[in-house]
Amino acid sequence: MFEHVQPAPPDPILGLTEAWKRDPNPRKVNLGAGVYQDDSGHTPVLPSVKAAETVVLGRETTKTYLPILGEPAFAREVTQLVFKSVPDRVRVAYAPGGTGALRVGADLVTAVLGRGRRVWVSQPTWPNHPGLFTAAGYEVQPYPYYDPSTQSLRRTELFRALETAQEGDVVVLHVTCHNPTGVDLDPDDWARLIELASRRRWLPFLDAAYLGFDRGLDEDAEPLRRWLDSGLEFMAAVSFSKNMGLYRERVGALVAAAMDPERASALATHMQRVIRVLFSNAVGHGQQVAVEVLSDPLLRDMWRREVTAMRDRIAGVRQRLVQALSARIRDRDWSFIERQRGLFSYTGLTEAQVDHLRERYSIYMTRDGRVNVAGITSANLEYVADAIADAIRTVS
Repeated sequence: MFEHVQPAPPDPILGLTEAWKRDPNPRKVNLGAGVYQDDSGHTPVLPSVKAAETVVLGRETTKTYLPILGEPAFAREVTQLVFKSVPDRVRVAYAPGGTGALRVGADLVTAVLGRGRRVWVSQPTWPNHPGLFTAAGYEVQPYPYYDPSTQSLRRTELFRALETAQEGDVVVLHVTCHNPTGVDLDPDDWARLIELASRRRWLPFLDAAYLGFDRGLDEDAEPLRRWLDSGLEFMAAVSFSKNMGLYRERVGALVAAAMDPERASALATHMQRVIRVLFSNAVGHGQQVAVEVLSDPLLRDMWRREVTAMRDRIAGVRQRLVQALSARIRDRDWSFIERQRGLFSYTGLTEAQVDHLRERYSIYMTRDGRVNVAGITSANLEYVADAIADAIRTVS
C-alpha cells in the first residue's frame, strides 16, 4: 500500500539540526534551532524548574487522567501571569506547547464559526504557521510586515492590508520577539490594530511564544492586556517552552476571551470537544511543573530572575555581534541586529551566502538568513563573524 510513497522534504528548521548533528566538523555551529542556549552552548534545565519537579514528583500519588482542559490551577496561574487577574470572560485550555495551542484554537474557530476560514499571517512568519492553519482547513493570506531594505516594519502596507480583512477572518499577530525578524509592533500599532479589529470584525489570534525575552514578563504581556481591556473577543497561544525551558515537556495554553462569562463558558465546552478528538486529555508533568513555579512565591521569584538572565545574555550577544561585524564589514550598518528583539535576527544574508556558510564553515541557519543569536557563544563568536564577513565579500 505504501509502495509509491516518497520521502517528505525535511522540516526547514528541525531538518537543519539533524544535518548539523551529522556534520563531523568540530567547529560546527547551529544557529537554526529556536532554543535558548547558555554561553557553553547548552540548553539548561532552569533551577526553578528542577526544584519544582522535585516537589511535583514527591507528592504524586496517581497517574490517572487530568481534566480535558487541564488542571484548574494551570488556567488560574496562566491568567494571573498574563492578565494579572482571573477575568471572568476568559477561559484557558492546556495545549501541547504553543503549536498545540494554535492548532486547538484553529479547530475551535472552525467548530463554532464553520469551515472555509481565511487566516492572515505576517510576511515573513514562523514557517509552521502556514502549514498548521492549512492542515486545519484555512486559506492562508500573508500581510506585509518586514522591509529587508530598512530592517523595519512595513507599517503602512500592514495596515492597508488588514483593512481588507473580512468579518470572521483570523489574523495572527506576534505578541513580542517576532519570529523570524525580531522586529516588533509598538504601542501605537497595537492601539490601531484594536481599533481596526473592532471596526472590521476580524478575530485576533495572538501568538505569545517568547514572553519575557523582550523587556520582561510583565511588559511583554502588555499587548494581551490591552486586548482584554478593549472588551473585544480574541484568542492567544501562550508557550512556556522558551521562558521555562520546557521544550520537550510541551507546555502551552490556549486563551480564549469571549464577550461575557456565559459565552466564555459555552466556548469552553467546544474547547473540550476539539481537544477530545485531537489528543483527548491534558498532559500532566510539564503542566504541573509550570503551576508549581508560578504559584510558589520563592520559585516564581527565582524563575523571574532566570528569565532576566536569559534575556540579558541574548541582548549581550547582539551587542557583541554588532561590534564584531562592524569591525570586519565597515561599509554596512549592523546596528539593526541590536534593535531586534528576542532569539532571532534577520541578518540580510542571501541564500547563496547561507549555503557558503554551511558548506565551508559548517555554520547552519535557515536559508532566509535568520539566525538564533543564542547559538552564538564566547567560544564561537569570532569564528561566526569571520565566516559571515567572508561570505559577504566572496558570495553575491
